[in-house]
Amino acid sequence: MASFVTGVRSAVFNLAFYLVTALMMLFGIWLLIGPRSWAMQGLRLHALVCLWLLRVICGVKYEVRGREHIPDGACLVVAKHQSAWDTFALVPLFRDPAIVLKAELTRIPLYGWFCLKFEHILVRRDRAAVALKAMLADAKAKAAEGREIVIFAEGTRREPGAEPDYKPGYVALYDALAVPAVPLALNSGLFWPRKSFTRYPGTIVVEILPPVPPGKPRAEARRLIEESIEATSWRLIEEAAKAANPPPKAAALAANVLHLRV
Repeated sequence: MASFVTGVRSAVFNLAFYLVTALMMLFGIWLLIGPRSWAMQGLRLHALVCLWLLRVICGVKYEVRGREHIPDGACLVVAKHQSAWDTFALVPLFRDPAIVLKAELTRIPLYGWFCLKFEHILVRRDRAAVALKAMLADAKAKAAEGREIVIFAEGTRREPGAEPDYKPGYVALYDALAVPAVPLALNSGLFWPRKSFTRYPGTIVVEILPPVPPGKPRAEARRLIEESIEATSWRLIEEAAKAANPPPKAAALAANVLHLRV
């Protein structure tokens, strides 16, 4: 019965989510000719509305830990990526985020136009060397404006507990920008799984970790960032498994961790 109710609530939320997204883009099209700051406020409003819908319809709340670790000026946010939830829900956590996205997204009508308006950092993945050079130049310009550069370091969504697959692009950004790197761990994939329409009730936790200061050797910076993200992400999985009504995958993953420790 519980799984049936979860399924129904998920279907209602998905309909509401895509409807709200489409309507906000349609009725907010005038923002494309206004200041970028107005468009960013629209993006933030969209995230807050969708988070409210997710809580009211599906019982999915969220908690943010470590806000004090976000620097006052420009920084590089190196984020774990488990779910589509991450792509909108992280936006309100920062003052003026510039997100590293694949350039193909700009081909989507309305959505792509807004990506350009937000002045995110768009990467052509089919031209590796040229794309890296352009990404670094663009990110430097955004950082000079005091914006937070947000990158999903594994490049695509990965299931909770999956073997890490960090791409070298974020290390190149760390080296080039000379700003603090802020690791960000989460467990969103337990509650909003990739390639699934089901939304499981519970509390998504985002944990912002202490920054890695600029200027460290690449290998050391990479180790510090990845170890902190992975250790915290596993701890968040274990926390979710101990909840009164844990999401299905959390218990299995936590049991596997316990088995490995034994």
